[in-house]
Amino acid sequence: MRRRRPAPPPPLPQRDGVDPVRVRLPAGGPGATVREHLVLRLAADPAQIDALFTAGGIVGADGRPVPPDTPYAPGLCVWFHREMPAETPVPFPLRVVHQDEHLVVVDKPHFLATTPRGGHVRQTALARLRHELGLPRLTAAHRLDRLTAGLVLFTVRPEERGAYQTLFRDRRVHKEYEAVAPYDPALGLPRTVRSRIVKERGTLTAKEVEGEPNAVTRVELLAHRADGLGRYRLVPGTGQTHQLRVHMNALRVPILGDPLYPEVTAPAPAGDFRRPLQLLARELAFTDPVTGAERRFTSGRVLGAWASYEEWAAGQ
Repeated sequence: MRRRRPAPPPPLPQRDGVDPVRVRLPAGGPGATVREHLVLRLAADPAQIDALFTAGGIVGADGRPVPPDTPYAPGLCVWFHREMPAETPVPFPLRVVHQDEHLVVVDKPHFLATTPRGGHVRQTALARLRHELGLPRLTAAHRLDRLTAGLVLFTVRPEERGAYQTLFRDRRVHKEYEAVAPYDPALGLPRTVRSRIVKERGTLTAKEVEGEPNAVTRVELLAHRADGLGRYRLVPGTGQTHQLRVHMNALRVPILGDPLYPEVTAPAPAGDFRRPLQLLARELAFTDPVTGAERRFTSGRVLGAWASYEEWAAGQ
């Protein structure tokens, strides 16, 4: 099996912790010139592409501007910085739990995406950390949903990223989550929930279907209160999309603040950081594949609805 060659280093520096876009021209791609190809492939406004060319913002591997009439050549790579989307700042700090020459582990707040994607670019944990820590080569070893708070692991050296990613892929990282949801005294806990979960492209929610289980979650009740709330420990044995949220909803105790389960609600407007999803990635534990050390990291956060349901419900 042939190893994929690593991508060449970007000839442009990062902006606010965000890498430039790299486009590699494939064999048989559309267009006779680099300009034509970018317009067609990116479905971009030709005026925006022309403005980038005029400003010398589209460069080759040597860092020199590429003329727009450069003939199409399969394998040619060009780099440029895309126009950043307007983003509302997420007004919560990233807490660094651990940092050494190999790893950075952070306690991510609710509403902050892990890595740039779609309309979330600069307001992501990765972009912020690169900028704040001065680590431009920092990369994410895994992802945590934007609405979920808690621990995320980043690698300092790109050449070590694969080793840590393999830990997550092979389920060799022990993960524990915490959630606040309604308390049901009739619900027998602890229990292990097993089901088959599928999420179709283009749909917001995942669903349980008949078939061989592909999602396993251990659910335990940590505490409950007279106001009808429970605090739960969730230990996933698998990593299906929205698995913990789907399983809690299936038990008829949906996680507080969930905009998708049991029913989809209207998206909160930009800048509305009230009533966050009450789900927290509490713990990560694993044997370090680089150093051999036993690692265990714990979030110091307290979920808002458990600390004060009234304040959380009021959006304070």
